[in-house]
Amino acid sequence: MTLELEPQQRDIAARPDGAGMAMRIVADAARLLGAPRLIPIASAHIDGALYHGDSGTLFAERLVEGGARLAVRATLNVGSLDLTGCSRDRMPPHERSMARRMMDAYRALGCEPTWTCAPYQAGHRPAKGTDVAWGESNAVVFCNSVLGARTNRYGDFLDIACAISGVAPDYGLHRPANRRARLVFDVGGLDPAFLASEIAWPVLGSLYGREAGSDIGVVSGVAAHPGDDALKAFGAASASTGAVGLFHIAGVTPEAPDLTTALGGEAQARTIKVTPAMAADAQARLSTAERPDRIDAVAIGSPHLSPAEFTRLAALLAGRKAAVPFYACTGRHALAEIERRGLLDPLRDAGVTVVADTCVVVTPILPDNASGVLMTNSGKFAQYAPGNTGYAVLYGSLPDCVESAVAGRPARVGSEP
Repeated sequence: MTLELEPQQRDIAARPDGAGMAMRIVADAARLLGAPRLIPIASAHIDGALYHGDSGTLFAERLVEGGARLAVRATLNVGSLDLTGCSRDRMPPHERSMARRMMDAYRALGCEPTWTCAPYQAGHRPAKGTDVAWGESNAVVFCNSVLGARTNRYGDFLDIACAISGVAPDYGLHRPANRRARLVFDVGGLDPAFLASEIAWPVLGSLYGREAGSDIGVVSGVAAHPGDDALKAFGAASASTGAVGLFHIAGVTPEAPDLTTALGGEAQARTIKVTPAMAADAQARLSTAERPDRIDAVAIGSPHLSPAEFTRLAALLAGRKAAVPFYACTGRHALAEIERRGLLDPLRDAGVTVVADTCVVVTPILPDNASGVLMTNSGKFAQYAPGNTGYAVLYGSLPDCVESAVAGRPARVGSEP
């Protein structure tokens, strides 16, 4: 299939400046993907501002030097530095300097300095049916699934090129026909008390991701809307264990008022009936530490914690103090809100280090401990922490994490499948 550029797009692509470079990147990506045209987008969320090497910084600075500016609204995913000063990292001087230059370059392009993997919590919530170009796996799956906007998983540095050019390749999840569910993930056989618990959604998301892969599925058997934080956790875990960019939940998400609609009126290719044993196995898989008698740190907030989650954390701590380092990752929008609510100082008094603008899995903030055990309630942290930090992971509910942090050793109080 041959890509057809509009005259204005061809003119921009022929320019030697930053806008021309961005348009050429998007057009070349579209050709590789087999897209017939470029479509206008309403916004972008940029994952490419996280420092992975000097080339990323130099690329962003070249766009700035070429006079590039955004054509649409763009929020920024986490960077490598906590610019709020809430937490300290162990980055070497050169890497720290280049990471800061990279963050500065994206701001110079006109991006909003949200520095969060959950832009939907910071007011960036495109309308249902809107075409956008978002990066960051959990943000993409939330945008598609919970908001009903349309995006593919745009990686570094195609995301910023789309934001500058204002267009994206017309393929994949931008097309309504590709958003129909082709499998049913039936959780109706699970204990309602488990489904109503916080721990269920990262666990089920991790199972869903392994089972679905890149297929579009619809979850059935959910009696009521579990809330945005639960859907956030489900999507993040599913995108970490699989290549999930979109899920539906019958009766909950906007493109699935019922099972039949989610399936596009066609018979599903397969049905996965989730049993308590399957859920228990999925929960066990999230831990890599084998029966530890201690924990060395607790980290929560991947995706970033919402103000509601901070309120729950403060209530669970109830004035007690953590016996091990405790990290709570969030965006500066939530940081401002919990400070306004009077929660920040009590949390710090309880031994909680609030990490803003970044997270402990993408920048070295955790204590340097090659044999350490990290406890988390995040399915995404559980997937990535061992490889990124060297810590073994112990997975549990938020109450499990709090009680374990206070005791300095594993404590189980959460719901089981």
